[in-house]
This record gives sequence, C-alpha cells and structure tokens, in this order.
Amino acid sequence: MHAYPSPASRRCLLSAFCAAALAAAAGAPALAQGTDAFPERELTLIINYGAGGNTDVASRAIGNAMEVLLKKPVVPNNRAGAQGTLGVSSLARQKPDGYTLGVVTFSTIAITPHLMKVDYKVDDFDFIAGVARYRYGVAVRADSPYKTMADLVAASRQGKGIFFGAPSAPNNLAMYELGRKTGGKFEEINYKSGAETVAGLIGGQVDVIVQNPSDIVQHVKAGKMRLLASASPMRWKELPEVPTLREQGYDVEIDSWIGLAYPKGVPPALRDRLERVAMAAAEGPQVARIFESAGVDPAPLTGAEYRRKLVQGHESMGAAIKAANLPRMN
Repeated sequence: MHAYPSPASRRCLLSAFCAAALAAAAGAPALAQGTDAFPERELTLIINYGAGGNTDVASRAIGNAMEVLLKKPVVPNNRAGAQGTLGVSSLARQKPDGYTLGVVTFSTIAITPHLMKVDYKVDDFDFIAGVARYRYGVAVRADSPYKTMADLVAASRQGKGIFFGAPSAPNNLAMYELGRKTGGKFEEINYKSGAETVAGLIGGQVDVIVQNPSDIVQHVKAGKMRLLASASPMRWKELPEVPTLREQGYDVEIDSWIGLAYPKGVPPALRDRLERVAMAAAEGPQVARIFESAGVDPAPLTGAEYRRKLVQGHESMGAAIKAANLPRMN
C-alpha cells in the first residue's frame, strides 16, 4: 500500500525536488554518445497512484532529477485506480517511441494479477530500472495490551482472534502468513487507504496494522502507537531498536519496490540511456532524503535486475496468496 504524507510533509518534499534534481545532475556519469539527440521533446511519466502518496512523491523526485540529466521536461501523469493497475495497463498500450515511460510497482506484477484480472503481463514492458523499495511494519496503539509480537501471537490463538486493518496486499499478507505459520487467527478489516487504516487503529476499530514508515513513525513519536516489528527484510532506520519479524523468530516478511518501464518495443539504445539516467537519479543524496520522508529507500537496480525480481516475486507471492486463501476480486 502507498501512504499519503501529511500536508506539511508534502510541502517539504516538494521544495526539495529542485535541489534533488540538481544534485543528481552534478553526480551523474557521462551518458552514451549514440543517443545524444534523444530526447528532442518532453517525456511523459505515467504514475500509477494518486498525487500526494508515497509512490507519487518518490516518482516525481526521480522524474525531476531525470529531466535535469536529459535537459527536457519529464511531465508526471497520474493514472490511479484498480490498485495501481490502471496506470500500468495504460503504459502497456502506449506507442514505444521512448517518450512515454511509467511507474510499474512490484505489487502490480507480482501480487495483484493473482487477485484480479489485468490486461497486461510482464513481457509487455521493457524495464528501465528499479529505483526504490518500500518498508513495512507491524504497529499497535500505545495503550494496547500487546507489548510484544509474542503477546500479539498468543492473543491470536484465543477467542475471536485479532482484528487487523489493511488497505490491500502486500500489507495484509504479513498477518495472514503470521497466522498460518503460528496457528493464530487474524481477521482483516479492509480500508480504502493508509490514512484510513491508521485512523482505524487509533480509533480502536482494529488491534493492529501493517503500514509504511510515513504512516507509523509520526504516531510512534507522538506516543500514540508502538512498533512491534519490521515486517520487511531489514530494520527501520527511524526505529532501529525494533527487530524484524524474522529476528523475533517468525518466518514472515513482505517486500515491495518502485520501478520504471517502457512499453515493449522501445529501441534498445533509448532504454539503455534511460536506465543510466534513472539509476543516476536514484543515487542522488537529495533524492534519498525525499525517499526517506516518503517512507521508501533508494534501491537502484538495472532493468534486467528489476524484471527478474518481478518474475521471482510473481511466483513467491502467488504461493503466499494461495496459502492465505485470499479470494479473487474479479
């Protein structure tokens, strides 16, 4: 799921975009000579989630940094809907002339096709690069009786079990996998967004949530929430004292990424150039600071590496969804 930073956070993030772009330009390697004439006009960046969310914030940061390197505008075009698949579907149908690229998040290839019908597949894209990685964590209210993951798991084995809030996969998969592997009962209350999920926890509608740092950290610091575990492969840099689920003895973790792609058929030289540009942009220190504020980490991958991660994820997440017995939405 892709959370929405506060208005104050968004103002800070937007003011940092220009600095991020200039920093990326200063540190970028020389680009290949064979495609110097490209681009001759502006590029369009299709973003598959709505404006203001963490995917949008991270994508715009990358786009702003790339346009300085390319010396042409990279214009964001938000096409949200259908759990991020609407924008990806639109990208697959674009003319492969190198002037329209798009955000293809991990969930839209590895997770959502197992849950709903989509009109694209991984081979419909020429992947440019992976640029960022989401983090997830298990959180309860500060006044919750569940002080540790062991407390939460023990309670899930009694009575009606534990009610958790989630807007979509992969967030909900963490709790379903935890229940499957511990014999606990976790019942999902579905919400439309990360913000609604957080409100449900604070308001006492659910016992626990699995969300991103931009949803959780501010409430932990305000004394309203407690982070029980990182559900990602790594600890959170904001709360490094909190161990991962695996470190606490639970063989559960979830992962998700942000990447860029072209529709299939773009000339290889153009894709190769955009790969170098995107990876240079993702490695800029100012972009890293924007990513951190949005609750994601820089994670530059080549297009081939990102494609492999999506293909492997489609297989592993498919198995997890089947084991969790999640119903298809259509």
